[in-house]
Amino acid sequence: MDLRKILFPFSWLYWAVTAIRNHFYDKGLFTSYTFDVPVIAIGNLSTGGTGKTPQTEYLIRLLSGRYRVATLSRGYKRKSKGYVLAGDSANAAILGDEPYQFHSKFPNIRVAVDADRKNGIGQLLSLSPRPEVILLDDAYQHRRVKAGFYILLTAYGDLYADDFILPAGNLREGRSGAKRADVIIVTKCPPELSQSEQVKIRAKLKAQPGQKVYFTHIDYDMEVHSEEGHRDITAIKGNPKVLVAGIAKPKPFFDHLSEEGDIVLTFPDHHDFTDKDIEEINQQANQKMIITTEKDFVRLKGRLPKEQLFYLPIRSRFLSGGDDFDKTILDYVGTSTANR
Repeated sequence: MDLRKILFPFSWLYWAVTAIRNHFYDKGLFTSYTFDVPVIAIGNLSTGGTGKTPQTEYLIRLLSGRYRVATLSRGYKRKSKGYVLAGDSANAAILGDEPYQFHSKFPNIRVAVDADRKNGIGQLLSLSPRPEVILLDDAYQHRRVKAGFYILLTAYGDLYADDFILPAGNLREGRSGAKRADVIIVTKCPPELSQSEQVKIRAKLKAQPGQKVYFTHIDYDMEVHSEEGHRDITAIKGNPKVLVAGIAKPKPFFDHLSEEGDIVLTFPDHHDFTDKDIEEINQQANQKMIITTEKDFVRLKGRLPKEQLFYLPIRSRFLSGGDDFDKTILDYVGTSTANR
């Protein structure tokens, strides 16, 4: 018997619990808190692999030249507790890999972690100077805080419209949760995705009136980077290497880089690399170049030889409509800031 059919009764129970919770928030029986600052929530309905990190970085680049920006994340698998504001002593163990990546790449913004987003926002707003816009990373289901703008991500080839709720599928809540989004972004699309297929996907997602739907793809850098410099990807073609990834869906990363003779090492998402893991990577590498994802790099640097360890940066790019998306975000933030 199909395992999914066995798990369906549990999915109905999970759906009932999340539906009741959402209903209570919708009706005001559970309190949602708002703040006098623009708050943008980026998240998904599924359990991961939709590209939240590059999309959050896109927003940081868009906004940080105009406003004082702060990001607030839960800090998944971090070894600290409560509210933590990134400082000079921050690392991936204290913040979690993704927030530490933000902190390392964008030193002009504030980066904080707190599982209690209400408390975290309050702490950020007590800073001087205080942030003018806050980005909530992976907070679509965190309804105790009511963001002013919601961005829902869904991956091409793994649309929420085709998925089921946990545990039979990968959805954290029912598909109707998409109604809360102001913008829906279909991520990880083929760069050549046709307009006709985009129309079919829009129809499948059943966007609500007023909801905008955009399509993005992952743009890989032309260079791999290390603590000591960078190397052009074309220059490393044909050289044996070890590819390491501990992300939700590593196949595109491996497909982009791997060649015959390469060694591919896969670890779970947000993997906390043990000494045994490091020993295995070193043994497999045996002086070869080691290339990993940017998210994994922040956990591996300092533990592998820096002359061997490289990462491949990525960015989120819009297939079309990028200017309209930018204007939508800037209009929301500008209006909210002016009316504060």
